[in-house]
Amino acid sequence: MPDSGRRAVLLLLCLLLAAVRSGAATPADTIEQRVLACTACHGSSAGRAVFPRIAGKPAGYLYNQLINFREGRRQYPQMTYMVEHLSLPYLREIADHFSKQQLAAPTVPTVDLDAAALARGRQLVLEGDRALQLPACIACHGARLTGVQPAIAGLAGLPRDYLNAQLGNWRNHTRRAQAPDCMAVIANRLSLSDVAAVSGWIARRPLPAAAAMAPAATIARPLPLACGSAPD
Repeated sequence: MPDSGRRAVLLLLCLLLAAVRSGAATPADTIEQRVLACTACHGSSAGRAVFPRIAGKPAGYLYNQLINFREGRRQYPQMTYMVEHLSLPYLREIADHFSKQQLAAPTVPTVDLDAAALARGRQLVLEGDRALQLPACIACHGARLTGVQPAIAGLAGLPRDYLNAQLGNWRNHTRRAQAPDCMAVIANRLSLSDVAAVSGWIARRPLPAAAAMAPAATIARPLPLACGSAPD
């Protein structure tokens, strides 16, 4: 199906859903209406995100992820179906739209960690591990873990289970990024206990105030590892 046809189908589905919910007249064709299929899972100003919050993340990061789903580097059937026939300019428009959204910080489920795991998670996130050639998470994802413009993801506010799943996907080679894939390198240097410590520490960390959830404008370069999705 061509891009215009896929957009029309998605718009029709969203409009029908909106009409059923509100009983209102059919709204205009706007980017807000066309991405209702996205906000149903990723959240909107009217509700809490069910899947990872994408509002306010760097546009370059969001665009790269849409491309990764379209080209098979990330595997999630619903996402692949949504983007596989959309044009690159339209994917860029979607990424730019969500990067400008400012939603309340999500509520992350409480995580229990013993003292040893808590200390190890803190070390890996804030300092890294030189013996394992692991840079600190903050060296790339920013001091507040809210990401860095234009293309580095934020980790603050992500649930432990989601972080575990994504690190596991990189370890299992079911998630990839543009080469050189720095996160695949890092994930495969982490033990399973280290993965749990990192994800648990991040999930326990108090979130920045809403005004401080924005990605950092810059970060020290060069990055600790060569990264195809965030080149120097």
